[in-house]
Amino acid sequence: MYQTDLTETEWQYITKVLNLQERKRKYDLHMIWNAIFYLVKTGCQWRMLPKEFPKWESVYYYYRKWASLDVFDLLLDRLRGHVRVGRRQNMEPSVGIIDSQSVKWGNNQSLNGVDGNKKVKGVKRHIVVDKNGFLVAVMVTVANIHDSKAAYLLMRALKELCSGIKVILADGGYRGELIENVKNKFGYVIQVVISAYKEQGFKPIHKRWIVERTFSWMENDRRLCRNYELTFDSAEEMVKISAIKLLLKKI
Repeated sequence: MYQTDLTETEWQYITKVLNLQERKRKYDLHMIWNAIFYLVKTGCQWRMLPKEFPKWESVYYYYRKWASLDVFDLLLDRLRGHVRVGRRQNMEPSVGIIDSQSVKWGNNQSLNGVDGNKKVKGVKRHIVVDKNGFLVAVMVTVANIHDSKAAYLLMRALKELCSGIKVILADGGYRGELIENVKNKFGYVIQVVISAYKEQGFKPIHKRWIVERTFSWMENDRRLCRNYELTFDSAEEMVKISAIKLLLKKI
């Protein structure tokens, strides 16, 4: 019905990874996934889902259930590995790239802060991606949290995912004692890459520009153009779903 609908190949992949059992249900899980992808792409409210989909309460129930069971984390990890192997790369990345993005708030009830450097009132997304730009880990904080402080928490989340990353490329915002603390605590080596260009104008920095491209991919989904989520957990899950949707098109 919609461009965001899963193809049969994509749905069979999800069914295989999540080991979904075929049994009688009130709503087809295929339609539930289609509804979630439609919501992320279009940015509509849960209650504004088209009538072609199951009732929004049912869609939201499965969304919260899968988020609490780390289903989106599992699917993202398997998809990223599958696509990397298809590109003749190791399933687990050894090099990551870290950066943050300040996002304006779109809901007056959501938690928010002010990023003084970018003059943005809202939240900040901190992500680690591999050399292809595929999402590895994400953490959402209020916008006034400095990158170096949030990075320490992000490294802890990265460690919990049992990632094989050893080296992390970063910009100048991650300098200082953070580098030594992360190496001693988590074993990750943070390499700060700073532009060597003196002249004015934009110059992409080798490898580090990849994470900026990932942010632009995320902004193709209207749900992520602003922060409409009431909790940080939900904001992180929306980023993961966006990454899953992207990777499904590459299998």
